[in-house]
Amino acid sequence: MSALEASGDRTPSGISVVVPHYGDPAPALALLDALRAQVGAPPLQLIVVDDASPDPFPDAAGATVLRRETNGGFGAAVNTGVAAASQERLLVLNSDLRLDPAFVSSLVAAAAPWPQAVAAPMVVGLDDVTQWTGRRWPRTRHHVVEWLTPLARFRPSLEEAVGHDTRCVAGAVLPVDWVLGAALLMPADVFREVGGFDERYFMNVEEVDLQRRLTAAGVPSIFLGTVQVRHEGGGSSDSARRVRWVTQARIRYAEKWGEHPGLLRFGLRAASAVNLAFNAGRRMFGRDVRPLETYRRELAAIRPGGER
Repeated sequence: MSALEASGDRTPSGISVVVPHYGDPAPALALLDALRAQVGAPPLQLIVVDDASPDPFPDAAGATVLRRETNGGFGAAVNTGVAAASQERLLVLNSDLRLDPAFVSSLVAAAAPWPQAVAAPMVVGLDDVTQWTGRRWPRTRHHVVEWLTPLARFRPSLEEAVGHDTRCVAGAVLPVDWVLGAALLMPADVFREVGGFDERYFMNVEEVDLQRRLTAAGVPSIFLGTVQVRHEGGGSSDSARRVRWVTQARIRYAEKWGEHPGLLRFGLRAASAVNLAFNAGRRMFGRDVRPLETYRRELAAIRPGGER
């Protein structure tokens, strides 16, 4: 039996919920409480994967707690949890989500027309602003536009330019290229058949890679804007680390899928040079910015080997 195959008997109507944990246990503990309080939900197998967290996750009633010896990142933690999953459906949840009591039942009902798909609810921040759950396949131009500091003030009008599918608004239900990995409902067998998450991605982009393989296998991704979930985001890492992780993950994705990684690195470096000049001008006008420090930090994030 492979590492991703299920152990034990399956309950066809049930869902295995996999929650990776790293950092402060409080958000994941609150998430478990919310899952136990779900109304009208199918049977839930609760699995928390402690990814060698410096703050270990405590044993929790009604949940299986798996403890990894090394910190492998989001994808590796989910794969570990799926290895213990015994239900026919998977629900992968970030630990910093806030669920209402009908979240699971509403998600299952909305996803019912697409039993062999990856389905995701509309994810919104604690400020009620959408996090654009539905996305376009990544392209170099998306990353470069996002990297450019002078365009930050125009961001609300540039959502499509950075790869967000702006059709994905509240109430809409539609197939998209890929959906944000904060909350993913899918059949366990399709996840296992494509090998689960590629563990070479430490953090970020692993869900894009997974859904690209699933799409090639005929498994679509569906945005369910009739269901919403709140996401705090960034709870287990500082911002500088997140920038390095996402940048290196995007470069790895470009290498794997033939998206010209050299062009991506060149584009990001060129954008950093533009940012340096722009920030130097802002400093001349009295803004509290450090152009050279920011420039060096950006180049470090682009440089190979900056992922962890």
